[in-house]
Amino acid sequence: MEFFKIRKDIPFMRHAMVFNVISFTTFVLAVVFLFSRGLNLSVEFTGGTVMEVSYSQPADVEKVRGSVSGLGFTDVLVQNFGTARDVIIRLPAQKGLTTAQQSDRVMAALKADDPQIVLQRTEFVGPQVGEELVHDGLKALAMVVVGIMIYLAFRFEWKYAVAAIIANLHDVVIILGFFAFFQWEFSLAVLAAVLAVLGYSVNESVVIFDRVRENFRRYRKMNTVQIIDSAITSTISRTIITHGSTQIMVLSMLLFGGPTLFYFALALTIGILFGIYSSVFVAAAIAMWLGIKREDLVKTGIRKDEDPNDPNAGATV
Repeated sequence: MEFFKIRKDIPFMRHAMVFNVISFTTFVLAVVFLFSRGLNLSVEFTGGTVMEVSYSQPADVEKVRGSVSGLGFTDVLVQNFGTARDVIIRLPAQKGLTTAQQSDRVMAALKADDPQIVLQRTEFVGPQVGEELVHDGLKALAMVVVGIMIYLAFRFEWKYAVAAIIANLHDVVIILGFFAFFQWEFSLAVLAAVLAVLGYSVNESVVIFDRVRENFRRYRKMNTVQIIDSAITSTISRTIITHGSTQIMVLSMLLFGGPTLFYFALALTIGILFGIYSSVFVAAAIAMWLGIKREDLVKTGIRKDEDPNDPNAGATV
C-alpha cells in the first residue's frame, strides 16, 4: 500500500556527512547532560514510601494527586492499582520524615476529602532495590543490543549489524539526554519505552537494508550510493504510513493519557522521531562508509546450465 510513489530517487547520501555531524553533535550534548545533570530517577530507583489506599467508590486520581502534591511532596506517582477504587501512591524519601510520618500526613489530607478511605498497606522501598533495578535495566539493554547484532549479522552481514546498533544506541542516548537536560522523571515505564524504541528503530533499519539487498540484485549498474538512495526513496511511503499511524497513537497517550503515561509516551515520541532519522541518515550512511557492496549480500556460484562468461551468471542470494 502506497499513498504516493516518487519516480526520481532522492539523493539522501549526498547530505549524509552534514546530517551525521548534526547527529554526532546532538549525541555528544546528550552524553554531557547525562554526566553533568544526571537522570531524575523516580521512587522506583531511589527509594521512598509506597502506600495503597482503597475508596468505597471509584477514586478520582487527579483529586488524590492534587491533595498529595498540596502537602509539598514532589515527583509523586498516583495511579489506580487493580480496580478503580484502589489507588497506589509513591512518595520520594524526604529528610526528617519517616515512612510512618509521611503516611500519616497523606492519610490526613485524603480523609479530609473522603472520611471512608482505608489504608491497605504502607511500606518503605529501600535504595538497594533501586540499585537492583538499575543493574537489571542495564542488563536488559545490553541483552537487547547483543540480540539485535546477532540477528542482523545472520540476516545480512556484520557491517549492517554495526551500522544498525550505532544508530539505535544513538536514539537511546538522545532520549536519555532529553530526560537529563529537562530533568523529567525517569521511571520503569520510561525504561520500558527506551527498550521498545530499540526494537522499533531496528525494524526501520531492517526494512531499508532489505530493500538495499533487493536493489543490489535488481540494479547491477548502480553504485552503492545510488542503491541506498533508491532503497530509502522507495520505502518513504511505507515509512509515512507506519510511523505516522504509530505517532498518532503515541501522541494520543501523550496528550490524553494523564500524568501516569505522560513520560512513557514522551520517550516513545522522541524515540520514534529520531528512529526514523537515524535509520535513514545514520544507519544507512554508516553502512555505506563501512564499504558495503553487492558481494556482501550476493553469493556467487555458477550453475552448470549457465554461461561462465555471462557477468550476471551465478548471482543468487
